[in-house]
Amino acid sequence: MKTAHLLLITLFFIFTSSHSQVHVDQITYNGRDHFITTTIGYPVPGTYVLTGQKAPVTILNPDGTGVIQADDLSKTKINWGIECTEEGIPVFKEGFNSASYTFWFRTNDSDAWTYSQFSIHFAKKKMFLMGERVKDYVDYNIQ
Repeated sequence: MKTAHLLLITLFFIFTSSHSQVHVDQITYNGRDHFITTTIGYPVPGTYVLTGQKAPVTILNPDGTGVIQADDLSKTKINWGIECTEEGIPVFKEGFNSASYTFWFRTNDSDAWTYSQFSIHFAKKKMFLMGERVKDYVDYNIQ
């Protein structure tokens, strides 16, 4: 009976610790290691589009996959992440009512990573990807 109880307690701790941590991936760019995550405390996954247009779009999935649509409307599958520390803490530059992050992505047919800007504008409740594609969001962190 004691071994069954010990086994249940061990499984409980393994289960809670594995689901409570942010997933971090290590990438290499120009010989330097970087760390990326898809979890930064804001709803980054979603559809980003040019203001006032329906296409081209960028779709970011929660699992770090997505699609970037070019101006000619051709679609390319990508893997993506936001730069973070090895522990999963997002790296950002704070502005007035905004935060700027490094957005990393690579196409599925390449091993080369590319970076661009991702920013959150808190007062406007908007997220900007690559400077031109935008998504509205709801901030559930407000108390």
